[in-house]
Amino acid sequence: MIAEVRVDRTGTRRRGLSVRLRFTLSYAGFLMLAGVVLLGIVWFMLRNPSGDSLVGHDIGPVPGRFLIARKYFPAAGALLLLLLVFGLAGGWLLSGRMLAPLARITGAARMAAAGSLSHRIALAGREDEFRECADAFDTMLARLEAHVAEQQRFAANASHELRTPLAITRTLLDVARNDPTRDGGELDDRLRAVNTRAIELTEALLLLSRADQRAFARTPVDLSLIAEEAAETLLPLAEKRGITMHTSGRITPALGSPALLLQLTTNLLHNAIVHNIPEHGTVHIHTTTGPQAVTLTVENTGDALTPDLLATLTEPFRRGTDRIHTDQAGVGLGLAIVKSIANAHDGSLTLTPRPEGGLRVTVRLPSAAAHPGPG
Repeated sequence: MIAEVRVDRTGTRRRGLSVRLRFTLSYAGFLMLAGVVLLGIVWFMLRNPSGDSLVGHDIGPVPGRFLIARKYFPAAGALLLLLLVFGLAGGWLLSGRMLAPLARITGAARMAAAGSLSHRIALAGREDEFRECADAFDTMLARLEAHVAEQQRFAANASHELRTPLAITRTLLDVARNDPTRDGGELDDRLRAVNTRAIELTEALLLLSRADQRAFARTPVDLSLIAEEAAETLLPLAEKRGITMHTSGRITPALGSPALLLQLTTNLLHNAIVHNIPEHGTVHIHTTTGPQAVTLTVENTGDALTPDLLATLTEPFRRGTDRIHTDQAGVGLGLAIVKSIANAHDGSLTLTPRPEGGLRVTVRLPSAAAHPGPG
């Protein structure tokens, strides 16, 4: 049977009995029911005509039924009234004590709905259902607070990054208007470069949003072929910077979006090429397969990385040690996109500094062999 929710004309729920009151009435009702059953059993034994009862042959003749009823029912009524008062009072006190943690959880939920995510319930006491609910709610609030803070930082950084090319464009146009004799070809080249960078940033933001929403279909894909394709694409950039790339690995059946996994691999290789030593640097790309997951590993030579710096590399708009703006620096979303794509594929991203300098990036993804598709 489908329960109906009654609403008034304004569309809000009508307020019913509180849980505490319902618990109190239920407690008192069960106590009254137990009293009635017990008194009924006593009455049945008293009115037994055989005389084989609690009142009978052991202490004298059995009194008449009318006399028994006249003395029994007033006493039974008084007892039921006492049970009712005791049930209501005891049920109200017990329910208030038992539901006190629920009131704290409700208060914390209302504060969170009002926008305060820093409040925590921190319910003390032994482990029970309320304690588990409170701990789960605190964990949810902590994750929400961290997510909101991350989104605020992301929005601020995105606004700054998008404002930069627009400000440069306006400056170039102002200079061209104030200096009619300026070479138009140079201005056109610079405007095109700024416009290209703005487009790349916008496309990166859209890609990051797509990965976060998991708006893609999953199909079997060979991760080793993806790595080879990305290496061939970035080979001219590596040769220009004097970087040697090595690709190894057998067939690596992964499960995911080929386009997104290609973007993930391309971002990793681009990052490994750009953030490398000036001359004779190397980049190693290796794929391996396991029973449950496949692994893509990208290692590069480079400067030694501190733990503090390593912890921030996957944040949006971080470009190594500085916010550099060279032609090969990208838009600062490379590793952020890699992390987002890996998470969207139920995978993981691990960054490990190499003792001799440089970075080792490991991406673990579900194996197509362990998660076969339909058909």
